[in-house]
Amino acid sequence: MSDITDLRVPALDPEAWTCPAPLRDRPRIVMGHGGGGALSAELVEHVFAPAFGGEVLAQLGDAAALTLGGVRLAFSTDSFVVRPLFFPGGSIGDLAVNGTVNDLAMSGARAAYLSCGFILEEGVELEVVARVAEALGTAARAAGVEVATGDTKVVESGHGDGVYINTAGIGLIPAGVDLRAQRVVPGDVVIVSGAIGVHGVAIMSVREGLEFGVEIESDCAALGGLVDAMLAVTRDLHVLRDPTRGGLAAALNEIASASGAGVVIRERDLPVPPPVANACAILGLDPMYVANEGKLVAFVPREHADAVLEAMRAHPLGRDSVIIGEAVDAHPGMVVARTGLGGTRVVDLPIGEQLPRIC
Repeated sequence: MSDITDLRVPALDPEAWTCPAPLRDRPRIVMGHGGGGALSAELVEHVFAPAFGGEVLAQLGDAAALTLGGVRLAFSTDSFVVRPLFFPGGSIGDLAVNGTVNDLAMSGARAAYLSCGFILEEGVELEVVARVAEALGTAARAAGVEVATGDTKVVESGHGDGVYINTAGIGLIPAGVDLRAQRVVPGDVVIVSGAIGVHGVAIMSVREGLEFGVEIESDCAALGGLVDAMLAVTRDLHVLRDPTRGGLAAALNEIASASGAGVVIRERDLPVPPPVANACAILGLDPMYVANEGKLVAFVPREHADAVLEAMRAHPLGRDSVIIGEAVDAHPGMVVARTGLGGTRVVDLPIGEQLPRIC
């Protein structure tokens, strides 16, 4: 009997429990507030937007479109806290450039100048900082953008994760370009520029030491040239988004919510490469919610869709572009997927995040 009593279950303390998808009324910040899903949206809607106000901020696009001195500019800022700092296909330095360049590109602007702020943890090796800086400079030159100003701060050991980076960028918006989710109308064709889920799975594979039988490299890339090729066909594109945090599902839901249109996608047409599909099956993830860093999703008027798709496929970063669905009158503000079995399922905005710290 004494052996049995030693196996008694200890008293459970619900206050000590944690949940990967935290309740949305939590009084403190949780990791899901940075995941690009519903928690992130609520944080912006209920805390930041009321505090800051302003018509420009209310657009809530990847970049702010504004007019200054009679010139239309795009302005964006982003912070990067990825772990590990170096991963297959890129590094935090590449992300810091391409992430901001791509946010500007989603407004139709070609990035011109970046600012760069480094937050360094006491004790990080100078060789690591130098490697990150070199990667950032190389990525900037490849994207045709100049790092024009910057800042450096150091925090005490244990109060950072080696290197954090913030970049902000500006660029000119060409005349006649007006890319906003509010312009989406039923009948628009939805195009994605290539394989989804690659970046998030690449990060997870090296972070957790997972082996999937083949190395998966991040798709991190600057999309300005691809957007230029699309705008050369027509400037009447309705909206572009790069599906980073929260993946394709989050981007589609944000567009549907802002436009009031419904969105229907076909699951069988989603470009999910086999290594990503296999990894997600092992990890219990949905590829639609996994982050990308070198892809875009476009809502294009139907009359221009074929020509835009052809131009995208002619560009190195869009050769695997595919039509995945359309905007519809039905179920306004909601995204649904038609499954391979002929049914439908709701593709909701994620509450928290599946893969923490992927950008």
